[in-house]
Amino acid sequence: MIAYILYTALTGLAILPLLLFFRNPYFFQDLRYTIAAIKIAVSLRRFQKQKPYYSILDRFLDHVARQPQKKFLLFEESSYTYSQVDKESNKVARALSTHAHLKEGDTVALFLGNEPQFVWVWLALTKLGCVSSFLNYNIRSKSLLHCFSCCEAKVLVAGAELRDAVQDVLPTLRQQGVRVFVLSEDLDVEGIESLSDQIRQASDRPLSRQLRANVTRTSPAAYIYTSGTTGLPKAAVINFERIWAGSFLQTIAAVGSGDIIYVYLPLYHTSGFMMGLCGGIEKGLTLVLKRKFSASQFWNDCRKYNVTVIQYIGEIMRYLCNTPKRDNDKDHKVRLAFGNGIRADVWVDFLQRFGDVRICECYGATEGNVGFVNYCGKVGAIGKEHFLYRMACQYALIRYDTEKEEPVRDSRGFCIEVPRGETGLLVAKIGKRAPFSGYAKNAQQTERKRMKDVFVKGDLYFNSGDLLKLDNEGFVFFQDRIGDTFRWKGENVATTEVADNLLMVDCVEEANVYGVKVPGHEGRIGMAALKIKENMDFDGRAAYQQVKNFLPSYARPRFIRIQGVMELTGTFKQMKAKLAEEGFDPAVVRDPLFYLEENQSYVPMTQEMFIAIAEGKTRL
Repeated sequence: MIAYILYTALTGLAILPLLLFFRNPYFFQDLRYTIAAIKIAVSLRRFQKQKPYYSILDRFLDHVARQPQKKFLLFEESSYTYSQVDKESNKVARALSTHAHLKEGDTVALFLGNEPQFVWVWLALTKLGCVSSFLNYNIRSKSLLHCFSCCEAKVLVAGAELRDAVQDVLPTLRQQGVRVFVLSEDLDVEGIESLSDQIRQASDRPLSRQLRANVTRTSPAAYIYTSGTTGLPKAAVINFERIWAGSFLQTIAAVGSGDIIYVYLPLYHTSGFMMGLCGGIEKGLTLVLKRKFSASQFWNDCRKYNVTVIQYIGEIMRYLCNTPKRDNDKDHKVRLAFGNGIRADVWVDFLQRFGDVRICECYGATEGNVGFVNYCGKVGAIGKEHFLYRMACQYALIRYDTEKEEPVRDSRGFCIEVPRGETGLLVAKIGKRAPFSGYAKNAQQTERKRMKDVFVKGDLYFNSGDLLKLDNEGFVFFQDRIGDTFRWKGENVATTEVADNLLMVDCVEEANVYGVKVPGHEGRIGMAALKIKENMDFDGRAAYQQVKNFLPSYARPRFIRIQGVMELTGTFKQMKAKLAEEGFDPAVVRDPLFYLEENQSYVPMTQEMFIAIAEGKTRL
């Protein structure tokens, strides 16, 4: 009898996973996520208890001790081991300490492209207990000065190829008493110092850990810039614990220490820096660093370096699918791709063309306190709910009025959570487990991202600004982005910044900037409705020169619409939704339309131009 009961119990245990699987087809993926999440939580708790705090730098130094000769960076025709990278960063740290007189807590702005020097300088500053402010190497003039001043940095380190951009703002930097170093030799510009000479002469001996003795999990580690409704980029405060959170995405995606990851996304962005570089350090793997994305060289690079893991943003995947088909499209070792923003149709096309590559889509904002991971590979979903994550982060989708541009509240003044299957604004409770650090020197914008009295009096939530939807299986789907920011070419474009630049054109009286959808493209491309000053005509060449000189290419409005009177909402806000819906089709829009021809001017838009763009014959 006892044997029978034992046999029955063992049989039940054996078939239990099958029963759970039939009830939940994602049971095993959920189980793997559960195990990974528990391991991450245990690690974070252990790091927090260590004195001094165990940061991503300490993980790097552990790898240097354990695997000094393992290749860490592969860049063009050069390679650098963990030991070599450590020594190079030691030299940079000593050069900066001696000549820039840096101390723990100081902030240094990095104006560097995707090159090994970026890694040397960042590691060096972290070893000195300093905070790195990552400047977008596409920005110039006013935007560059704004970003630099956001974090009260007193030192700027720039790449040799960006010397001209630095010289443009040098008079202002000198007035502010800023020390400017360029990674170049034989400089003859007053006010710019060569850092390369100092690095070459410095010692590569290890630095004392006492230089960063006061670092904690909540200490600022970096400032990463994100565009917003203010018009100019905002500096999101990234602390050391948040860097861990970003780097652990590779654990969720099942990246192993033997993998080789291809990092071509900008290191000044969250994806390239936290998910790519720091994630690679956390795992102790080899990184292939690329200056910038090239669709034609992508797969050849993967074959050359034996890449097994790639990162992406949605637009990248579309570019790859649009390259000419080749017989060796599936001849590579890439097994995993993780990132965000891939469209469902591109997802399917990518797998059909390039083979059995597991795609791990994720969602999250640089400054946000909530994120999702689609660890199951459900096509089109940006993530999946999990009970453990629900325990750690209290989030909800609330009803949102897109016309009034505000959450819908009930008779008591509280927000209304939408049922599954309906679109709602994602909000996440701000607390110890899910903090929101805000933006440097921008209390107003920090406050705008906080929502009070959401479900009970006195509660505080982070406003993601994104409209999402949950299905009955717990998968999360992105629907739209609210506010004044749209996304193009993988970059956030702030409409106010673009409008401010257009208002500098003599003929422009008012400017209303928004994003419009283009067939076959992710995100929205920039378009502006302009009101021209009385007795003046639209000057397409002057407008072109203005946006060319002061805006990066992805932020320049490709289409211009001339309006006699600007349309306003009932609350005197510029109408964007209606204009965005009408788009840039001359058959629909009766106002004069203009199109930005590269390296020329804004020229009158024709129906033939629209058809060529819609059919994909004209590249944007």
